[in-house]
Amino acid sequence: MTYLINGQIESICVEYQRDRHRLLDIIRSVQQKFGYISDEAIDEIARCCSIPRVEVDSTISFYGYLSKQPRGRITIRLCNDIIDRLQGMERVAAAFREVLGIDFGRTTADGNFSLEYAPCIGMCDQGPAALVNDVVVTKLTGDGAREMIRDLREHMDPHRLVRTLGDGNNAHELISAMVNNNIRQRGEVIFSEFHPGEALRKALSMSPVEVIKEIKTSRLRGRGGAGFPTGMKWEFTRGAAGPNKYVICNADEGEPGTFKDRVLLTECPEMVFEGMAIAGYAIGAEQGIVYLRGEYAYLNNYLEQVLQKLRKQGMLGARFCSTKHCFNFDIRIQMGAGAYICGEETALISSCEGLRGDPKNRPPFPAQKGYLENPTCVNNVETLCCVVRILEKGAAWFSQLGTTDSPGTKLLSISGDCRRPGVYELPFGVKLSEVLKLAGADNAAAVQVGGASGQMVGSADFHKPISYEGLATGGSIMVFGPHRNVLEIAHYFLEFFIDESCGYCTPCRVGNTLLLERLEQIIEGRGEPADLDYLQQLGQSIKALSRCGLGQTSPNPVLSTLKNFKPVYEQLVKVNPQGFRSSFDINRALEEASRITERRSVIYE
Repeated sequence: MTYLINGQIESICVEYQRDRHRLLDIIRSVQQKFGYISDEAIDEIARCCSIPRVEVDSTISFYGYLSKQPRGRITIRLCNDIIDRLQGMERVAAAFREVLGIDFGRTTADGNFSLEYAPCIGMCDQGPAALVNDVVVTKLTGDGAREMIRDLREHMDPHRLVRTLGDGNNAHELISAMVNNNIRQRGEVIFSEFHPGEALRKALSMSPVEVIKEIKTSRLRGRGGAGFPTGMKWEFTRGAAGPNKYVICNADEGEPGTFKDRVLLTECPEMVFEGMAIAGYAIGAEQGIVYLRGEYAYLNNYLEQVLQKLRKQGMLGARFCSTKHCFNFDIRIQMGAGAYICGEETALISSCEGLRGDPKNRPPFPAQKGYLENPTCVNNVETLCCVVRILEKGAAWFSQLGTTDSPGTKLLSISGDCRRPGVYELPFGVKLSEVLKLAGADNAAAVQVGGASGQMVGSADFHKPISYEGLATGGSIMVFGPHRNVLEIAHYFLEFFIDESCGYCTPCRVGNTLLLERLEQIIEGRGEPADLDYLQQLGQSIKALSRCGLGQTSPNPVLSTLKNFKPVYEQLVKVNPQGFRSSFDINRALEEASRITERRSVIYE
């Protein structure tokens, strides 16, 4: 048996040319075949790829969807992000516990089912949602969860849970998902009529330098959240020294409340891949990588088919020529395995290299030394789609949309307390109040703009524009009504960041835990006025001293609610009349002394 297992693992390693940089693919394939990665499998992977065993082991331990222990034949991952919680996730969780007889983090005695929580799986517009192996189940209820388990016990086939197909390509035979796109508003850039190949042909009629100049003239800024000028990033990458250059598409859409890239990958994959090819031509790269988050594994086969179709059409792979220029460019898909930190570009590059998704020190920046120490350009899915439309219709056309500092349109993922959740393409500069009106958020009291790492704003800021100079967002807009507790929402976001932190640096690893502890004291009524200054100072220190973007933005839930909802904090804090901190329990502190002396304090009774 050992010989057979080792033989199968060696075959998997050979499939990936024993390349240690494809370690994540190898590990995923082993888990898919055997259900988990045993110690024996770790030894064999290390031997076949000629790498230390500890590197294999540590990589497995980093990713949430990988396991060294046997899991059930079917793993149910219930999304527990804040929006799903507000939509009734707890009732669904209770139903799963009841019908399976286990708690989350456990496996049934018969080995058939494992039950786990998952952070945002990109379905906030149709929650509560869960992943059943790689099958997405949306709009769950308690009764629906019970029925789902009854059905699975009969046939043990998650794909048979999909009884109705979603719209658009969700109904494609290679996707067959119950997911809906929920495209509520189509704008002039992304969702207007698209002619595949036209933009790439125009790019090839220009020199690479001219292509970069066109993107710079358009003033396109990255749509992933940071807003760095795309043309400048391409220029830096093209000018950097290195034997090879790479284009990476960041499709690790892990920010809570964001799902617009999911829709682009479903409905516009040709546009995404064409944008990558244009970027490759511009910077001098011959290889592109799409980093696809593990939660979107149900799209993988479809995306592979689209890539194959583009290769047959001569737009990828073999030498593609126009009347002036020729170039080689191909794309591979790198599947993630459940790690929010891999949305940060240097952590994403580490993951593509088969490593733990640990962020890298900057400088050097990826444009100088990225994937395999080569100059690398990392662009968001939406950014690459904008590139195609700019080459197709011109920089002047694009730059006249939106605002001076934020040209073009923006895809917004809107969810929460609204009647029409979904994806909206709107010009930059649109007021938040107009966005809320479109989404049917008539009674919004608070809006989280930019996901967990963004900011919580109140009605006093609803007049502000969605833009880089106003309310900046990578796409997430989460709406909360007046009956929601903003401190509980901030509490959830802090828990999320603590769980997703890579743990490398002390400000993030320890600082966020201290923030959470003090916030909990305030929520429980054990806070005092000085705690508000403590939260402010600690939050600013974490932002200033953390190594990567996760730590630098993780205090935002506390800092933005302190700024915009300070009366909520002030109502909960008070000065202790005894002169002690409200969070300090004198009787509990004296318990040990009372036990030793066998008498109670005569001062504090």
